[in-house]
Amino acid sequence: MTSSFSTELEELRSAVRSFLDDTTGENAVRAYLGAAEEFDRTAWSVLAEQLGLLGLAIPEEYGGADHGFTELAVVFEEMGRALYGGPFLATVAAGQAILLIGDAAASADLLPAIASGQTVATVAVAERDGRWEEASVQTRATRTGDGADAGGAGWRLDGTKMFVLDGCAADLILVAARTDRGVGLFAVDAATAGTAVGLRRTPLATLDQTRKQARIDLDGVEARLIGAEGAGWAAVEGTYQRVLVALAAEQVGGAARALEMAVDYARSRFQFGRPVGSFQSIKHKCADVLIEVESARSAAYAAAAAAATDDPELPLLASLAAAYCTEAHLHAASENIQIHGGIGFTWEHPAHLYFKRASSARLMFGDPAYHRERVAQLIPE
Repeated sequence: MTSSFSTELEELRSAVRSFLDDTTGENAVRAYLGAAEEFDRTAWSVLAEQLGLLGLAIPEEYGGADHGFTELAVVFEEMGRALYGGPFLATVAAGQAILLIGDAAASADLLPAIASGQTVATVAVAERDGRWEEASVQTRATRTGDGADAGGAGWRLDGTKMFVLDGCAADLILVAARTDRGVGLFAVDAATAGTAVGLRRTPLATLDQTRKQARIDLDGVEARLIGAEGAGWAAVEGTYQRVLVALAAEQVGGAARALEMAVDYARSRFQFGRPVGSFQSIKHKCADVLIEVESARSAAYAAAAAAATDDPELPLLASLAAAYCTEAHLHAASENIQIHGGIGFTWEHPAHLYFKRASSARLMFGDPAYHRERVAQLIPE
């Protein structure tokens, strides 16, 4: 069972893998574990300016390359393989949210800087229950009457957002907040608001130290409404589905790399005069993980194709991919440790980094049980 891709996609994969191998190896990943600096900004500049990855799925009129989500899925798979810890997922999610809400003025103002890498962005939706659900949004947006109708700020936000990806590093924060008309999407210029008392960003202690998350407290923070008042939830939900697809592709990459590590070790580690990979139990473990990795890849790219074409089945396929890829990722990371034996449990070996990434990703946007329930609800009767 193997997956095939076009020549163009394989060339993209090769370029991204080469870049990540050169700039974000294990030593580079470890350098940012618990570090005060959020991410490697030199690598970020190369990723944005030379490879153009941030603009892949952004239209040309806004400085992007106008490709689709399948290309993005290839990039996310390679980033998962390399344990890339920069704010790529968060920034891509913000760009997708702006596109989906259909505000031409906001797109023209905000997307070029996102596509060029000048702006690091994120989306703040989840609150204390961790859910991306409309009923869970309690943060309030209040009209100030100053510039709200002319594209200025004109709004103030009050509330708390939790588990915000790269929330401390973001220059632009898109906040889901509630008005009397419903949930809307609001842009907060963190560079400006961050100098005021009203915006407080607190790093969260996370199991996966390669991926930064933050708590964001908003106390009368000035914001700009993106799109129509109270009409933002459809864009937030669409963004959520695309985040699930991106994370699923990333999980495929992490699972595939864990399998590679396990197989390489099984070939080189000898016991009783023979490689441990020749033992039937190890063969079974590797074979089972291979089937799961390839099945997960199929699920992730089916969902990516749906995202690329705005297929009505995207909600179903996104949750299906989220459920399956999450479990395949965690199983591959667990079996990698088991096959390595005692060394797999040590801090010095990278296996634990993949296990922590898999364990954390399992809960980020809903666990497999949550997504299986969504699939059950979305399947036509």
